[in-house]
Amino acid sequence: MILRYLSVTKPGIIMGNLISVAGGFLLASRGEINLTLMLATLVGLSLIVASGCAINNLIDRDIDAAMQRTQKRVTVTGELSGLATFLHGCVLGIAGFTLLAIYTNTTALIFAGFGYCIYVGIYSLYMKRNSVYGTFVGSFSGAVPPVVGYCAVTGQFDSGALILLVMFSLWQMPHSYAIAIFRYRDYKAANIPVLPVVKGIEKAKHKIILYIAVYTLVVMLLPLSGYTGAAFMAVACTISLWWLLMALKGYQKDIEINSWARRVFAFSILNITALCIAMAVDYSAGAPVLMASA
Repeated sequence: MILRYLSVTKPGIIMGNLISVAGGFLLASRGEINLTLMLATLVGLSLIVASGCAINNLIDRDIDAAMQRTQKRVTVTGELSGLATFLHGCVLGIAGFTLLAIYTNTTALIFAGFGYCIYVGIYSLYMKRNSVYGTFVGSFSGAVPPVVGYCAVTGQFDSGALILLVMFSLWQMPHSYAIAIFRYRDYKAANIPVLPVVKGIEKAKHKIILYIAVYTLVVMLLPLSGYTGAAFMAVACTISLWWLLMALKGYQKDIEINSWARRVFAFSILNITALCIAMAVDYSAGAPVLMASA
């Protein structure tokens, strides 16, 4: 029974978001870590993400039934009822937002709500099913966790938070398009208007390369603006350019497109994880910091 409730929260997505929240939080803390605030932020945001994933599973039951990868989800098989999933999502969301409201600040809470509304409301209920721009809109919800972590410390949305928001939004695009390429048949079967299905795989390849290139430039803004140091820049340059070179191999005539897309997807996870770790340890101690409280 417990595993059913756990599965609808998509633990893999929660773990990925935990890394980005911690990265944003530690970047803003600059060595002066409030452990209580950090724990409350990590747990609170994790509960909010879990809530969003549970509600998303409920909304996507018909889509998931048409996709081979998701047709055995408990919300599809009926192992977990729609009502139970909805109540589970609500309880998780209330607990998460309450934690953030008590221990963090208004700015962090607003961004958490912003991301939740985009993911559950705009993306899941409409954009995913009706527009090729669904991926773009959804990217903003995926970029919110590091911003919440950052703002939980600073209490304000400054240039550092803006860079994180743009950086993580850009990262989401090639990451998601790569999934859509190697899961092409599933998305087509479910009639989801992702870019490879609507405009073709070649168009998606062009976009992947473009977004990685722009993402690489935006990442450089953290050290150039004084938020991180030379070590971060070295890691960012190396790993992001490597990702770009990997994406460019998609233009080779003999490339097996699904294998290529899987490699681009897998490396995207390695890329963002490495950058989160780098910005957490190679912060610029000279920048001002506000330790926010409730």
